[in-house]
Amino acid sequence: MTDLFQQAVLVSMFAATIRIAAPLLLVSIGELVVQRAGIWFLGVEGSMLMAAFVAYFSAVSSDSLYVGLLAGMATGVVVHLSMAIAAVTLKINQFVTGLGINLLASGLTLFLYRENLRAYDSGHIPTVTPFETVPITGLSQLPILGEILFDQHLFTYFAFAMVGVVWAFLYRTRFGLEIRALGENPKALDTKGLSVSRRQYSALAFGGLMAGLAGSVLVLALTDRFVPGMTGGRGWLAIVIIIAGNWKPLPVLAAVLVFAFLEAFQIQAQGVGVQIPYQLLLALPYIGAIIVMMGVKVRSEQPAHLGVPYHRE
Repeated sequence: MTDLFQQAVLVSMFAATIRIAAPLLLVSIGELVVQRAGIWFLGVEGSMLMAAFVAYFSAVSSDSLYVGLLAGMATGVVVHLSMAIAAVTLKINQFVTGLGINLLASGLTLFLYRENLRAYDSGHIPTVTPFETVPITGLSQLPILGEILFDQHLFTYFAFAMVGVVWAFLYRTRFGLEIRALGENPKALDTKGLSVSRRQYSALAFGGLMAGLAGSVLVLALTDRFVPGMTGGRGWLAIVIIIAGNWKPLPVLAAVLVFAFLEAFQIQAQGVGVQIPYQLLLALPYIGAIIVMMGVKVRSEQPAHLGVPYHRE
């Protein structure tokens, strides 16, 4: 256990926390905008998984990480817009639709993964050369903090920057105010002649872009291949994170860092041979999610109209 508290191990653990936080933060901040618009999208796990699958095989077939990245992002948008058609246009139950998307994505990616492997000799799984980290000149040479904060992927810097962007959008722009109004009182927008459905479509498209980017990052930056179910519940964690963050960007960032640290801790603990059952270590982020759900007692900022389809009178 004492090996965990050596400086090199701690620096590696905190650097891994920031790295692991990136896809979780991307999908969480996208889902935050979706929920602020009044949509309960439980299919974010499936959207990430589909994006990761498409990003991987697009990158392999084109021999270009950027093609894979764009394909993954486009896939996230398509999956989220399918939710928009079902929930916003057709008024289908949002919970059932989201769960259906998750089940479809899980089964479809597994089936297509196996089918695609047949195209390769002896079932060999092709790999991609992942995106490299981009050290920030000057800052990356700082002791301790340099390695932790300033020697990361571009996606990591982008994910943290998007927290500020989304905060400014929601609280400092007219369109952001309209998005928040969708979750609270969409009728107020409708009576002013503003399209509720158009704004909900826009929110879901943005959420899909972020979920698609998160799934692409998983397979093109943090690993070198697609594995069925590789999202590992991150989409579900994103929903818990939004609740723990009380539907606000900065608390959502804090919740993401907590869950990312728990995952980084279990990885490092296994690496140094801590005598704790590995199943318990693997479950740490999800145990943390349960504790958070039980312990959140602050005044809820949940949008009043969240999950309720809007019907024009």
